[in-house]
Amino acid sequence: MQAEVGPPSPTPRASYAGDQRVVFPSSVSQGALVIGKVPAGSEVRYAGRKLRVTPYGSVVFGVGRDEKGPVSIEVLRADGSSERVAILVTARDWPIERIDGVPPKTVHPLPAIAARIAREQAQVVAARLRDDDRADFAQAFAWPLQGRISGRFGNQRIYNGTPKSAHSGMDIAAPTGTPVKAPAAGIVTFAAPDLYLTGGTLLIDHGHGVSSNFLHLSRIDVKVGDRVEQGEVIAAVGATGRATGPHLHWGMNWFDVRIDPLLVLEKR
Repeated sequence: MQAEVGPPSPTPRASYAGDQRVVFPSSVSQGALVIGKVPAGSEVRYAGRKLRVTPYGSVVFGVGRDEKGPVSIEVLRADGSSERVAILVTARDWPIERIDGVPPKTVHPLPAIAARIAREQAQVVAARLRDDDRADFAQAFAWPLQGRISGRFGNQRIYNGTPKSAHSGMDIAAPTGTPVKAPAAGIVTFAAPDLYLTGGTLLIDHGHGVSSNFLHLSRIDVKVGDRVEQGEVIAAVGATGRATGPHLHWGMNWFDVRIDPLLVLEKR
């Protein structure tokens, strides 16, 4: 969708009175989860996708790590009037993280292993396509455990001297066996104890395309289809898959767009 860029507003838009308001932030950071407010019954489009709208008019979408912006949201109200909103995107610095001591076979896998990795990742990608009409994403997210942040979202990673893709989540260092709690309510959509790169892997869907993934787990305490509530123990920290020590990798997505969990926590 071709964005139409207008002059930025220094404050969230509230251009209509009462329940006809369209409210979005005027600017967001790369990697942000954006929640806006539109009149109930509106049709909303962003990046070629029709967004779900809650009965009370909330919509959500993700802004990718490399998005330059401005991004454009189209709102068609139930009364036929329309509005287009432009949101500026604030660029971030992405430091380089050098990680040595990783098992070489996980950095340069043999063809058969590379095929296994591709199959496993395809299963995870498929789980992220879920688009439930639930608004669990709207509650204030909580830390899944307390610990030192040992890896940050978006940083370029170099494993054993080999450049790899940017880090897709936030790493929290903690001893093996430390309980991991659901940061928000949702439905378990994927659970596997031994993926090649990510080891024990768990996905929770929070509705409207928003999901959390938890990697390198030593134990998974829930199964696909389970409903979990915020604060419920869902797994335990481990060092499985491509890991040099025990930690929790917590990633978040809006469908295929990776978002920064730390930014989501800062909305509390």
